[in-house]
Amino acid sequence: MSMQLLLTTIFLAVLPISELRGAIPYAYFNGTSLLVASLIGTLANLLVAPLAHLFLTYFHQFFYKHWPFYKRVFDSTIIRVQTRMSAKIQKYGLLGVLLFVGIPLPVTGAWTGTLGAWLLGLKKRHLYLAVSGGVIMASIIITTLLFIGSGVGSIFIKTV
Repeated sequence: MSMQLLLTTIFLAVLPISELRGAIPYAYFNGTSLLVASLIGTLANLLVAPLAHLFLTYFHQFFYKHWPFYKRVFDSTIIRVQTRMSAKIQKYGLLGVLLFVGIPLPVTGAWTGTLGAWLLGLKKRHLYLAVSGGVIMASIIITTLLFIGSGVGSIFIKTV
């Protein structure tokens, strides 16, 4: 795996839009074995919850008060996240966060899950556990779908 491929895979895994849905297929279809692509994507995506929580805890208030553009974007995002997540989290708690992050659909990754859990006041430890469990679940789903679509040998060797 080239350094450029590795860095691009990590970048895609921590990017809010693509996350694992973009990172694992990107690495795999660019010559990385499915196992390595899944491990790199998952490990990088596991960094999202601590990074997002750190930002929300320490930098959010400053940006919210001093940057009108940030405030508008954050407020519109909050409404979307609360609409999509609050009923699930109220009903299912930590399992709701895990499932929300773990089912790899658009706008249901670690970034949104961390934001939703933070907004609802989940403790940091619980937030990390639920989001990390969801990341692992999403990784298994994506890897399994690629595995089924590519054949048994794809887990260890990228076949052309």
